[in-house]
Amino acid sequence: MTATHCADALHWTLPAPDLGAWRAGNTGTEGVWRFDSGVPGRHVMITALIHGNELCGAWALLGLLQAGVRPKRGALTLAFCNLAAFDRFDIAQPDAARFAEQDLNRQWIDARMQAGDSLERRRAAALQPFVAQADWLLDLHSMHEPSAPLLLTGMQPRNLALARALAAPEHVVIDAGHQDGTRLRDYGRFGLPDEQAGDSRSLLVECGWHGDPASRAVAQDQCLRFLQASGCVDAQELAQRLPGWRAADAPRQWALQVTGGVVATSERFAFAQPFTGLEVIARAGTVIGDNDGQPVVTPYDECVLVMPSTRQARAGVTVVRFATRRPL
Repeated sequence: MTATHCADALHWTLPAPDLGAWRAGNTGTEGVWRFDSGVPGRHVMITALIHGNELCGAWALLGLLQAGVRPKRGALTLAFCNLAAFDRFDIAQPDAARFAEQDLNRQWIDARMQAGDSLERRRAAALQPFVAQADWLLDLHSMHEPSAPLLLTGMQPRNLALARALAAPEHVVIDAGHQDGTRLRDYGRFGLPDEQAGDSRSLLVECGWHGDPASRAVAQDQCLRFLQASGCVDAQELAQRLPGWRAADAPRQWALQVTGGVVATSERFAFAQPFTGLEVIARAGTVIGDNDGQPVVTPYDECVLVMPSTRQARAGVTVVRFATRRPL
């Protein structure tokens, strides 16, 4: 078994949700719901299906809508993002539904959205006004390989403080994104340094392996924690409307500071072992893979591997990132 196919041995048991009438939205933009309390407060946004095969977030948003969760102050926007990719989902070939033409989570650059030369760029442009209005953003994702959940904060201390306040999950990744494009959680003022960003906060949560029902439970837990922390919805109402959504706090939290990554030069990139993520490699210089004939080695002792996967490997795609670890 190789790292490329280690998840193939697992049985995909999380079905695609039937969005039904909830697909339409109430904003004139398909898949986007916005509720305004009429009371001053933060504009909070939760997004799912940035990738069409990442089902856990869609289940969580569907649950929020079905439970009638509404803001007591400020506004709440819920968005099913890449519906074109989601419509292609086939449990027999789940990776093929990640995107339709381009990765939606690399298109958050104004020039790319204005170009409008792909389904994903046009969809990003349609979603952009809602993102621009948001003060707090939670972006729900899942992972190619079975691994513990990760909360990604970007580089800003304000987001790291929010991750600490949420008290889950255990592993918090501090990283600057990817070289092949800007993520939603880094777009606009979300990517600005603290002194320029006002009250903005943005987090991306990787809830676990795509096909595991446990990823849905993580997405639900993170939604509840995020909404409560935002002050948008009262904690008591969340507990009443969403029974069973909150899981136990993490026994401790680790900050994983990403120091660099490995970009594939072709689809032939291969790992030396079936890594799935959060492995701690004891010695610097340990060979962990092959990048078109070039050995890939760890840069320092006690190096943590963050989200290693070759499922989307091709030239220019990051296949693993290296991180140091410390208590949060």
